[in-house]
Amino acid sequence: MSSTEFTDPDAQPPTDSTESLTAPTRRTFIATSTAVGGAVVVAGTIGGTLLAGGEDVAAAEAAPASRVSLTVNGTRRTVTVDNRTSLLDLLREHLDLTGSKKGCNAGACGACTVLVDGQRVNSCLTLAVRLEGAEVTTIEGLAKGDRLHPLQQAFIDEDAFQCGYCTPGQILSGVGCIKEGHTDSPEEIREWMSGNICRCGCYVKIVRAVEQTAGRK
Repeated sequence: MSSTEFTDPDAQPPTDSTESLTAPTRRTFIATSTAVGGAVVVAGTIGGTLLAGGEDVAAAEAAPASRVSLTVNGTRRTVTVDNRTSLLDLLREHLDLTGSKKGCNAGACGACTVLVDGQRVNSCLTLAVRLEGAEVTTIEGLAKGDRLHPLQQAFIDEDAFQCGYCTPGQILSGVGCIKEGHTDSPEEIREWMSGNICRCGCYVKIVRAVEQTAGRK
C-alpha cells in the first residue's frame, strides 16, 4: 500500500546526524535574520531617541543668529534671524510680505525678485544678515497709496499675466530693467528679463508692458 509524504521543499536531506542538528534551513535562516534585524532597528530607534535626540535638539537651538536692521518699503525694520535665513524667508515668514513668491528656491525662476538698493536680486539666494542698512523694495512697496506704479498699470493694460504667480517678480525685474536702461528694443528687454520665467507663456505681453512703461519715462 502506497503512502503520500508531505515534505518541506526548503529542507535539505541530512548527510549525517551532526549536520542535521546544526545546519539551518533557508527558512529558519530567514526567520532568524528577520528577528535579529527587527531588534537592531528597534534598538537603534530607542537609542537614537534617548541619546542622539538630545544632541540634535541642542544643536538646533544653538544655531547662530544675528540682529539685522534694514528698510523695507520705506519702513525701518529690525529683526533677529538665523544666519541662514534668506531675504525671501525674512520677507515672507518674519515680515508677512508674501507678495514675493517662492518658486524654485534656487535662483532659476525669478519669482522672488526684489530690489535691494535699487538693484534686482533673487531674494531666495540673498542672505538676510548681509543686508544691514540696505533698502529693500518688494511688490507691496511699488504703489503710492491707490495709485499703481506705471509698470503695474501697464501689466493690466497689456493683460500681461494669467495665474499671476510670477507677476510680482516680473514687475520688480521690469522696474530694474527700465532703470538700468536695457529697453532699447524688444530683443534687449527679452535678454535682460530672461531670468524671469512665466509658466503661462505671457512673454510677448510682458515685453509690451515694459516697452509701454519705458516709453513714458
